Amino acid sequence: MPLVDLSQYLPILLFLGVALVLSSAFVFLPMIAARFTGTNKPTPEKLSEYECGFPAFEDSRSQFDVRFYLVAILFIIFDLEAAFLYPWAVSVFSLGWVAWSSMMIFIAELALGLVYAWKKGALEWE
Repeated sequence: MPLVDLSQYLPILLFLGVALVLSSAFVFLPMIAARFTGTNKPTPEKLSEYECGFPAFEDSRSQFDVRFYLVAILFIIFDLEAAFLYPWAVSVFSLGWVAWSSMMIFIAELALGLVYAWKKGALEWE
Protein backbone atom coordinates (compact mmCIF):
# COMPACT_ATOMS: atom_id res chain seq x y z
CA MET A 1 0.00 0.00 0.00
CA PRO A 2 1.64 3.27 -1.13
CA LEU A 3 1.95 6.12 1.32
CA VAL A 4 0.33 9.39 0.40
CA ASP A 5 2.28 12.59 0.96
CA LEU A 6 -0.11 14.57 3.15
CA SER A 7 1.97 17.73 2.96
CA GLN A 8 0.33 18.45 -0.41
CA TYR A 9 -2.95 19.05 1.41
CA LEU A 10 -1.49 21.59 3.83
CA PRO A 11 -2.31 24.69 1.69
CA ILE A 12 -5.91 23.52 1.37
CA LEU A 13 -6.20 22.97 5.10
CA LEU A 14 -4.67 26.39 5.78
CA PHE A 15 -7.10 28.00 3.34
CA LEU A 16 -10.06 26.27 4.99
CA GLY A 17 -8.80 27.27 8.44
CA VAL A 18 -8.43 30.93 7.48
CA ALA A 19 -11.86 30.88 5.84
CA LEU A 20 -13.42 29.37 8.96
CA VAL A 21 -11.76 31.90 11.26
CA LEU A 22 -12.73 34.88 9.07
CA SER A 23 -16.32 33.77 8.56
CA SER A 24 -16.74 33.14 12.29
CA ALA A 25 -15.27 36.55 13.03
CA PHE A 26 -17.65 38.28 10.61
CA VAL A 27 -20.59 36.54 12.27
CA PHE A 28 -19.76 36.71 15.96
CA LEU A 29 -17.71 39.91 16.39
CA PRO A 30 -20.58 42.29 15.50
CA MET A 31 -22.86 40.50 17.95
CA ILE A 32 -20.24 40.74 20.71
CA ALA A 33 -19.59 44.41 19.93
CA ALA A 34 -23.33 45.13 20.06
CA ARG A 35 -23.57 43.54 23.50
CA PHE A 36 -20.68 45.59 24.88
CA THR A 37 -21.60 48.93 23.31
CA GLY A 38 -25.22 48.79 24.43
CA THR A 39 -26.76 48.91 20.96
CA ASN A 40 -28.61 45.66 21.60
CA LYS A 41 -31.72 47.16 23.19
CA PRO A 42 -34.74 45.91 21.25
CA THR A 43 -37.72 48.21 21.09
CA PRO A 44 -41.03 47.73 19.27
CA GLU A 45 -39.81 50.07 16.55
CA LYS A 46 -36.63 48.06 16.03
CA LEU A 47 -38.54 44.78 15.91
CA SER A 48 -41.19 45.99 13.46
CA GLU A 49 -41.30 45.14 9.76
CA TYR A 50 -39.28 47.42 7.55
CA GLU A 51 -39.24 45.73 4.14
CA CYS A 52 -42.65 46.81 2.93
CA GLY A 53 -43.37 49.78 5.20
CA PHE A 54 -46.48 48.39 6.88
CA PRO A 55 -47.21 45.47 9.20
CA ALA A 56 -48.00 42.14 7.63
CA PHE A 57 -51.68 41.23 7.39
CA GLU A 58 -51.27 37.47 7.66
CA ASP A 59 -49.04 34.90 9.26
CA SER A 60 -45.59 34.82 7.71
CA ARG A 61 -45.87 31.07 7.23
CA SER A 62 -48.91 31.28 4.99
CA GLN A 63 -48.83 29.31 1.78
CA PHE A 64 -48.24 30.91 -1.59
CA ASP A 65 -50.15 30.05 -4.68
CA VAL A 66 -48.52 27.41 -6.86
CA ARG A 67 -48.43 29.84 -9.77
CA PHE A 68 -45.95 31.99 -7.86
CA TYR A 69 -43.50 29.10 -7.78
CA LEU A 70 -44.23 28.25 -11.40
CA VAL A 71 -43.40 31.78 -12.54
CA ALA A 72 -40.22 31.71 -10.44
CA ILE A 73 -39.12 28.42 -12.00
CA LEU A 74 -39.86 29.71 -15.50
CA PHE A 75 -37.79 32.81 -14.76
CA ILE A 76 -34.86 30.70 -13.60
CA ILE A 77 -35.08 28.48 -16.69
CA PHE A 78 -35.02 31.40 -19.11
CA ASP A 79 -32.34 33.17 -17.10
CA LEU A 80 -30.17 30.07 -17.43
CA GLU A 81 -30.93 30.01 -21.13
CA ALA A 82 -29.52 33.50 -21.43
CA ALA A 83 -26.46 32.44 -19.43
CA PHE A 84 -25.85 29.54 -21.83
CA LEU A 85 -26.62 31.60 -24.93
CA TYR A 86 -23.93 34.25 -24.46
CA PRO A 87 -20.83 32.00 -24.42
CA TRP A 88 -22.31 30.00 -27.29
CA ALA A 89 -22.82 33.17 -29.34
CA VAL A 90 -19.23 34.24 -28.75
CA SER A 91 -17.76 30.95 -29.94
CA VAL A 92 -20.33 29.63 -32.44
CA PHE A 93 -18.28 30.44 -35.54
CA SER A 94 -15.29 28.48 -34.30
CA LEU A 95 -17.40 25.51 -33.17
CA GLY A 96 -19.22 24.85 -36.41
CA TRP A 97 -22.60 23.50 -37.42
CA VAL A 98 -22.83 20.94 -34.64
CA ALA A 99 -22.81 23.66 -31.99
CA TRP A 100 -25.33 25.70 -33.95
CA SER A 101 -27.74 22.80 -34.41
CA SER A 102 -27.46 21.69 -30.79
CA MET A 103 -28.28 25.22 -29.58
CA MET A 104 -31.25 25.40 -31.95
CA ILE A 105 -32.55 22.12 -30.48
CA PHE A 106 -32.04 23.54 -26.97
CA ILE A 107 -33.94 26.74 -27.86
CA ALA A 108 -36.71 24.74 -29.53
CA GLU A 109 -37.14 22.61 -26.39
CA LEU A 110 -37.39 25.74 -24.25
CA ALA A 111 -39.85 27.29 -26.68
CA LEU A 112 -42.02 24.17 -26.53
CA GLY A 113 -41.92 24.34 -22.74
CA LEU A 114 -42.95 27.99 -22.84
CA VAL A 115 -45.84 27.23 -25.19
CA TYR A 116 -46.96 24.39 -22.92
CA ALA A 117 -46.84 26.61 -19.83
CA TRP A 118 -48.68 29.35 -21.71
CA LYS A 119 -51.43 26.96 -22.84
CA LYS A 120 -51.82 25.62 -19.29
CA GLY A 121 -52.30 29.19 -18.01
CA ALA A 122 -49.14 29.27 -15.90
CA LEU A 123 -48.36 32.84 -16.96
CA GLU A 124 -51.81 34.28 -16.21
CA TRP A 125 -52.11 36.09 -12.91
CA GLU A 126 -55.42 36.91 -11.22
